[in-house]
Amino acid sequence: MEGTTPKTETRPVFELRLYGFHVIAQSIPGWLVTLASLAGGVAITWWTTQR
Repeated sequence: MEGTTPKTETRPVFELRLYGFHVIAQSIPGWLVTLASLAGGVAITWWTTQR
């Protein structure tokens, strides 16, 4: 068939299997990466200033 592309199986970005708990993320949104980075920076800053 002309003009068709073969199906490719996409791999998940994140996969967590823990006992009966199974989580798969196909993509991670940019706002979530930003939020996690901000929270990590705040936590590190707080931890280093408490000494």
